[in-house]
Amino acid sequence: MSALGAALAAHGTAAVSDALDLAGVSSTLWGVRRLSGTGMVVGPAFTVRFAPVADGVRAPAADFIDDVPPGSVVVIANEGRHCTVWGDILAEVALARRLAGTVVDGYCRDIDGIRELGYPMWARGAFMRSGKNRVRMAAAQEPVTVGAADDRITVRPGDLVAADGSGVVVVPRGLVDEVVETVTRVAAMERLVLADVRAGTPLREARANHGYNEVARRSTAGGPS
Repeated sequence: MSALGAALAAHGTAAVSDALDLAGVSSTLWGVRRLSGTGMVVGPAFTVRFAPVADGVRAPAADFIDDVPPGSVVVIANEGRHCTVWGDILAEVALARRLAGTVVDGYCRDIDGIRELGYPMWARGAFMRSGKNRVRMAAAQEPVTVGAADDRITVRPGDLVAADGSGVVVVPRGLVDEVVETVTRVAAMERLVLADVRAGTPLREARANHGYNEVARRSTAGGPS
C-alpha cells in the first residue's frame, strides 16, 4: 500500500466520503457490501467490464487475473446481473498474487470458500449461477460505470479504491492528494472534539469550539481548518 493509501486506511471510508463531499464529488458505490475479509482495503483500481452474450453463444470464463498488479483492487462492472463473475479459485489466485481485494457490481459465488481464505470481497451478494455463457469480458483497464441506476459512478484504472465494512468509495486519481489532506485535517479536529467530550464538555460546545459544523459548509477551495 502506498503512503497515501495508508493515510486513508487509517481513517475509514466515512472520512474519505466526507472529504469527497467537501470537494463536491460523489464517488461512493451504492449497492455493494462486504462479504469477506476484515479491516480497510485501499489500492488502485484494476477495472474489468462484462457484457451479456446472445442466447446460444458460448463465452468461457474470463482470464484477466494474471494481469492484475499486486496491491490492486479489482473492480468488476457486471451491472448487477444475476450471474457470477468471481469465485473461490479467483480469490485464491488473487491472494497468491497479493491483490488487495475485489469489488463486484454484481454477484460472486463460493462465498464460504472465499471467507475461509479471508480474501477481501465486496459485492451485491452471493449467488451460485455461473456467468459462463451468460456474460463475457468486454474490456479491461478501461473506465467502467458501476452502482445503482440512480446513483452510478465512473471508476477509471488507477483511481484509488477504499473499502471497509461501511462499503466502497473511489477517489479519482487527480484528487488523492487533496482528499488525504482533508481527511487528515478533519480527523485531527474530530480528535479534539472527542477529547473535549471525554473531559466533560457538552458535544454542542465542543463542536463549536473546534469549528466542526463550519467544516461541513466549506469547499476544498478554502479547505477545512
